[in-house]
Amino acid sequence: MPANVERVKSLIRNIPDFPKPGIQFKDITPLLGSPRGFCDAMEAMLEASPQKIDAVAGIESRGFIFSAPMALMLHVGLVPIRKPGKLPGTVFEQSFDLEYGSSTLAMHQDALQPGQRVLLVDDLLASGGTLIAAAKLIERAGAIVAHTSVLIELIDLGGRQAMADAGLTSVSSILTY
Repeated sequence: MPANVERVKSLIRNIPDFPKPGIQFKDITPLLGSPRGFCDAMEAMLEASPQKIDAVAGIESRGFIFSAPMALMLHVGLVPIRKPGKLPGTVFEQSFDLEYGSSTLAMHQDALQPGQRVLLVDDLLASGGTLIAAAKLIERAGAIVAHTSVLIELIDLGGRQAMADAGLTSVSSILTY
């Protein structure tokens, strides 16, 4: 593992039984508190992503932390994918199941143009439900999910396979647990 990725990994803290018993929460707060570590994470995520991107879509809320700098570095716009009721105007909504419940995501209907290539960004790939729902929103706008980039992948939860089953095969993760 490259030294910069080792530094990123050393700054991820495991919090057992959060938000409920049995969940091993990967806390990125120490990473965000380290300018060098956060920069290393951003550089690694960018290196693993294609360069021909028209927009970056970030998923509320921790996905915003990584998607906003990526959009700036790629010189493209940022599309926020949020929880229902948080975006003004007309939105697409997509419900999905989580490993510990269910949720819904929303995106402005006019946030993307048909044919745009989108980099979908979040902090974590677990079961894949959140990222698949976000991809469906992007596709409903007529855009294309060119790549999905996450900081952390929990490989035992099968998210990458679920994404592949949904047609999302261009996926990168910096750290796997």
